[in-house]
Order: sequence, then structure tokens, then C-alpha cells
Amino acid sequence: MTLADRYDALLLDLDGVLYRGDQTVAGAPGTLAALREAGHRIAFVTNNSARTPEEVAAKLRSHGFGADAEEVVTSALATADLLAARGGGAAFVVGERGIRDALSKAGLRVLDGEPAQAEFVVVGWDRKVDYEKLRTACLLVQRGALLVATNADASFPAPDGFWPGAGAILSVITMTTGVRAEVIGKPNPHLYRSALQRTGGRHPLVVGDRLETDIVGAAALGWDSLLVLSGVTDETTLDAASVRPTYVASDVSALLGDPPPRM
Repeated sequence: MTLADRYDALLLDLDGVLYRGDQTVAGAPGTLAALREAGHRIAFVTNNSARTPEEVAAKLRSHGFGADAEEVVTSALATADLLAARGGGAAFVVGERGIRDALSKAGLRVLDGEPAQAEFVVVGWDRKVDYEKLRTACLLVQRGALLVATNADASFPAPDGFWPGAGAILSVITMTTGVRAEVIGKPNPHLYRSALQRTGGRHPLVVGDRLETDIVGAAALGWDSLLVLSGVTDETTLDAASVRPTYVASDVSALLGDPPPRM
């Protein structure tokens, strides 16, 4: 029995697990193809709210992975699902196409310009954010809008270094208003629960490269996790960490082998 055979759903992070920026993790496409051949249910789970599922699936295919948009679960989708389940309403968005499209498709009304009121202020990664948009978001929160964030990642790892992430943008609004946001993405449970529901599984394995999001999120739900060392976490960081994954391996190909020792 392989490690993957022990679970009925595999929830895979992307950057650092399947690819690193523009580089494909060696052996990852073949591993994913073998998992599909064996009938494993897979979801691609990402905190990035800027891209639509179709765009994420296209990026995966460009790295040699078979992927459909229906298998992609972004923090934008999880945010839209949650707000729609709560009755929907009008949302002012600090974010890009991914979150705007997700909210619209879920039946929420996306506001532009400088509206006087909104039910929600939704914050995601936004590479064109400006002072006017941040000012409007802060005023709406002060007038009673609920502040929701797709994720709280402080930085975005880019080829030339770290760029401000959704969490950095969110901090402007929280520091100005003193209001704490409800965060949907990893390590919070909403995104993982949404991903598991889409697979139809009940006993998942979370596969990721970040202790503070992937592994912490899995542990909070009582789910098993596989930390791969092909991304941001190395053995030194792992040795010093208080949170422990269930398994550790060099890369995602470990899913096709004997289960490594539990930590």
C-alpha cells in the first residue's frame, strides 16, 4: 500500500509542491499522472485569489500536469461560497479578477468606485491597489461592512524577491480601522473544507511545503499532512518548528511509495 492509498482525497498545494515559479518540480508531472491512473481524487488548493480556476488549471497544464478548472479550489472560491451561504449582498473588493469573478458567479454584487455602503469589504491580492481603493475600503468598514480576507499571506514569492501579499494589503485596513478581518484561506479551515467537499472525500491527506499555512491548517482540522522539502521549508526550519507534519519527504513522489515514518 502506498502513502496515497491510505487516503480517499489528496489536497495539493501548488507553488513549492508541483512547481517553483516557472520551474516544474522534477518528477511531479509523472507522479500526478500515476495518481490519476490509480483513481485517486485530487484537488489543487491555493491561497492565491488573483487567478481564476481556469487560469490556475492553464498554468498547471503549462507545467505538464493534467488539470481541469473543476479540480482547482482557490481562496477566492472558498470566500465566495461562504459569503453566498450567509445570504450574499454587495461587496467592495480590493482584489483582482479571481476574487471578483468568484463573488459575481456566487451571486454577490461587486461594487466599484466609492460606494456609500456595502455588506462586505473583501480583500485579496491586488497588484493595482491604490490609496483611493484603500481609503474607500476603510470608510466602508467604519460604516459597518464586514471585513473579509481571502488570505493573510504577508508576502508573495516572485522571481526577483518577495512582493507585498494580500496580508500586507489587509494590514493597511486593519491598522486604520482597528477591525479584525475574517480570513478564509489557509491555515483557516474554510478553504480546506471547501476543497474536501469538492473531491467528495472524507479522509484527506494535505500536501504542502509551508509549515505556517499548509501544515498548521491540516493540524487544526485533525487531518494528516505531508510536508515536502521541494519548496520554502528546509530541514533546519523543520527542526526548529513547533508544529509537526504527519510525514516528511523530499518531494511529492513520496505519495507513490511506502508511507514514510510518522513524525
